[in-house]
Amino acid sequence: MDATAPLLQLKGIQKSFGHIRVLRDIDLEINYGEIVALIGDNGAGKSTLIKIITGVYAPSAGEIYFKGERITVRDARASRALGIECVYQERALAEQQELWRNVFAGHERTTFLGFLDLGAQRRETEQLMRTRMGLTSQAITVDSEVGGLSGGERQGVAIARALYFDADLIILDEPTMGLSITETERVLAFTRSIRDHGKSAIFIDHNIFHVYDVADRFIILDRGRIAERFEKSEVTREKLVETMVALHDAGTVSLI
Repeated sequence: MDATAPLLQLKGIQKSFGHIRVLRDIDLEINYGEIVALIGDNGAGKSTLIKIITGVYAPSAGEIYFKGERITVRDARASRALGIECVYQERALAEQQELWRNVFAGHERTTFLGFLDLGAQRRETEQLMRTRMGLTSQAITVDSEVGGLSGGERQGVAIARALYFDADLIILDEPTMGLSITETERVLAFTRSIRDHGKSAIFIDHNIFHVYDVADRFIILDRGRIAERFEKSEVTREKLVETMVALHDAGTVSLI
């Protein structure tokens, strides 16, 4: 591991599906302990880029480096093993499973004999509920089904799980979609906690007002290319909105 290198670095990433080029020459760096907003209209290439980082798609060209080492990510399990976790709105958890089963899905605790240690998983989930997830209601227990939680609570569980299992890079894919103002604030608070724990995040959202409050940098994708990059100190919310509107009006943004 090269401690001087960015946490994640993409060099010349391209992706084509047949004759359709979806991503073109993407150069991108994510540093340690920062939150980077990835914004752009529908069809700009955000989802495809994230699927390449998490191993769902292989790039057609280009290189990916993680902690200074070139990597080939073949599937989501491999990306999690590296320390990359993706949290999807409403799809990150199994709704009909108990809270403790969701927390330890894919990370099951075992005894020294190799049997599942259900007691340890329940105890650790109980501690997480009170210390990291903010689930203080007595009506919610480790045996509560996730389907009974609110949207913001589910996102909090998913983010806390990623932090607990020491993910270095957490990708938040439209985490505030469909949430109330109160639930959105809860998710934004959890997002800030990622940086507070010294971890990094890519925050994908259409809502500039949400991402502006939590992000350190902003990257705007437009038809598969990086159109603009801004440090937070360089740009206001209004400037970001103006930039997005200008790209849209110029007819350079796909509205699929």
